[in-house]
Amino acid sequence: MPPTFLYYALLTLCMLLVVGLTWSALRRPNRQRLVLRLLAGVLTGAGLWFTAFPPYRSVPSSSYETILLTENFQPDTVRALLRRLGPATRLWRTHAVAGADTVTVANILQIREQQPSLRRLHVVGKGLPVADLTLLGPVRLVPHAPATRAGFRTANWASRVELGQPLEVAGYFDNLPSKAGDNAPTWIHLRAVGAPRDSVRLTSGRGAFRLSYVPKAAGLAVYKLIARRGGQILTTEPVPVEVVPTRALRLLLLASTPSFEFKFLKNQLGTRQHAVALRVGISRGLTQTEFLNQSTHDISRLTPALLARYDAVIADVGTLATLSGGEVQHLTSALRTGGPGLIVLADAAPLPRLTPARAAFSIVPVATAASAKPQPVLWPGAPGRTTATVPATLRPSARLRPIITTGQGQAVVASQRLGAGTMVVSVLPETFRWALQNDSLTYNAYWSRLLTAVARPEPVTAAWRVTTAWPRPNTPVEVQLTAASFPVTAPTVQGAGPQPIRLAMRQDTRLSEWSTGQFWPDSTGWHRVTLAEKTAHSFYVFGGQNWLGPETELRQQAAQAWIADPSASVAASPILTRQAWPAAWFFGLFLLGAGFLWLEEKL
Repeated sequence: MPPTFLYYALLTLCMLLVVGLTWSALRRPNRQRLVLRLLAGVLTGAGLWFTAFPPYRSVPSSSYETILLTENFQPDTVRALLRRLGPATRLWRTHAVAGADTVTVANILQIREQQPSLRRLHVVGKGLPVADLTLLGPVRLVPHAPATRAGFRTANWASRVELGQPLEVAGYFDNLPSKAGDNAPTWIHLRAVGAPRDSVRLTSGRGAFRLSYVPKAAGLAVYKLIARRGGQILTTEPVPVEVVPTRALRLLLLASTPSFEFKFLKNQLGTRQHAVALRVGISRGLTQTEFLNQSTHDISRLTPALLARYDAVIADVGTLATLSGGEVQHLTSALRTGGPGLIVLADAAPLPRLTPARAAFSIVPVATAASAKPQPVLWPGAPGRTTATVPATLRPSARLRPIITTGQGQAVVASQRLGAGTMVVSVLPETFRWALQNDSLTYNAYWSRLLTAVARPEPVTAAWRVTTAWPRPNTPVEVQLTAASFPVTAPTVQGAGPQPIRLAMRQDTRLSEWSTGQFWPDSTGWHRVTLAEKTAHSFYVFGGQNWLGPETELRQQAAQAWIADPSASVAASPILTRQAWPAAWFFGLFLLGAGFLWLEEKL
């Protein structure tokens, strides 16, 4: 850089300062410490000059490699890299890293523009976001991840559950090695609505976990996952969930004879606002019908028009045995083409000969003495300990999926896909006893699980999905719309701010039903993306310190394709770069000289 006016002005000032201090020292009558005063004067002027214009030195560096600082980086790692690559190696930092001694970059393209010959990028800390990896081009990554800390390594749960269905949270917790003599286990708690709802004990202090809870109210909720050891909370993470109201189903109940099982089931389903039609055989050729939450119509025979009105059919084996061949054919055809699902309430006898998919369900009777005694029955999300009489079990096969099992793992309720539909067989004949015992929670959970397994899928005109894992503020979040056609009006995203954000959608070139949009949230908490006030979807934006472990794992896995080969060399020898000496050193010399002159004057 050519000298400027400031350069000459400061040089003149410093020379005049040295001359003035020298002249003042020579004119003093007291000749003691004259040499020290002269030396201090020169030191003061030189220190001031070199503070503004420090000299340069040649230091090794690499134009092929650089260092990027990301969240949670370790300073010791940076110092070790500078010793290996050279002290003049350039340092960059992301916007999430505080500090003024390095240059902030918005993305990787900015680094590549400044260093065109860059071949290796040393990433210190949490790592690069997945969206930035595609900007690397020919640049390879050398990750330097921070040391492992106590926290959740992985975690998964359904962000949207139906009221009455269990929310299951599963993952892996990693704790630091315990101190000598400290063998306290780690407890993982799921806290909801102000109280712990489920917990698991990790004896070794780390390991996999699975927790469940059945939400009691619809709406947006943020539960908490807490890790505790020896009375001390190790970490707390949010578990956001959207609990949607129970879907109102259209259900056809067919009973061969009057029974408490169908009576209680009809009343309970009607109370939960399902549209219910019940047909009960009174005597040969005589039936009785009841309708709840819908108008009356003919249900004396199973026809394609009748089956098209309903989402599921619940029938006992006595009814299936009396169906005509045409009715069985209509029922089987409806099952295979995605019509109503079928729940069969069986007993210890084999299924009737014309039952759809009869060969897949083989019933094994239980000894009379054992069947009279209630046994534990289990299913995911069951509310507490549940018992029921078990007259028979279902023989396992590759085609059956157990839904409810005994304590020994034997299936008592199982399902099988039949074309586009689902069929369920249950050998639990007296579930109404749960309702008689005022255990409506177990009764509702049981039937909700069966109906969810077989109900006709609800037609969906459009659906939203957030494709970005662990959305965070000030980072790009991508949402995907699946619809029959490209949206005419732009969708909007409503966050904590008063004004919604309009999304610019881009149609996928591979699948025309997919459209994606991207936006940058500026706040944490719940957000809602809406299309023309019809199709809406809620999602949660996590804080910067939430779920760091799973996000770090995700970044490391995604970066594997860009990891540099450790055996490859990018430069034969380091490059010498001119670097200024630290100005603080020379300012210290200025203070030393000026301080000596002031102190010597007082002596």
